[in-house]
Amino acid sequence: MQSVVITGASTGIGKACALWMDREGWRVFAGVRKEADAAALRAEASERLTPVFVDVTDAASIAAMAAEVTEAVGEEGLHGLVNNAGMATGGVLEFVDLNELRRVLEVNVTGQLAVTQLLIPLLRQARGRIVMMSSMAGFSSTPMIGLYAASKHALEALTDALRLELHPWGIHVLSIQPGTIATPIWGKALSFAEDVVPTYPPKAMKLYGPLVEAMFKSLAKITGIPADAVAQAVFHALTAATPKTRYVVGQNAKIRAWIERLPDRLRDRVMIGQMPKYGNDRE
Repeated sequence: MQSVVITGASTGIGKACALWMDREGWRVFAGVRKEADAAALRAEASERLTPVFVDVTDAASIAAMAAEVTEAVGEEGLHGLVNNAGMATGGVLEFVDLNELRRVLEVNVTGQLAVTQLLIPLLRQARGRIVMMSSMAGFSSTPMIGLYAASKHALEALTDALRLELHPWGIHVLSIQPGTIATPIWGKALSFAEDVVPTYPPKAMKLYGPLVEAMFKSLAKITGIPADAVAQAVFHALTAATPKTRYVVGQNAKIRAWIERLPDRLRDRVMIGQMPKYGNDRE
């Protein structure tokens, strides 16, 4: 039986991936942080799925999870790792709290590498694969999501370096770059924005008001494709004889990828054309 660890499996993409791989007959170690989420997964999955408690920002938690997986898989090793745990954040870069940048990098970048480091020996035993859950923000940074995009750009850099470093052992390392997916992350992002924007100084709204308001409207009405579309890409990444190095998932992500191939100035004009008018006021 092939085994896979999937972090951030409580909801959204991670949960969809865990249930998909379980249906495909894999032994799934689904990373969660709450007993309620573990119980929900058990109720929907087969006995092959084992919830494991892990916080990717806590070294002791990661070590305990790695020890549990190591004991369970034994000499067979680990066939897959899906680094899905992550958070969304954003804001106007002129006014964001730099601690928020540190927080998103700790979760979306440092945490992913911390988990990977401890599981590489198991992946080496089975010539397993590492899947990094990136985003279209990993290749396209736009207003208000600069912090999130910075973390996903960094994750892409780790992916490329790991792919080369682990090549001698036949360990494929690749990224999934979803566009807008229907998951709870957008509601969390809206709640975060509603809490953070009021902490900005008055001049922030004077300067960037229309941009901030457009962001609120966008988050409130955002829709996306089902998370199973990402799970299907993850399954291909873990099982194809020759997996892609990057999987762009969703029509809007593919359109954004095309835009990003334009010359920078033309690309900027396309993006600016979709933004509200602001910036006439001065401090």
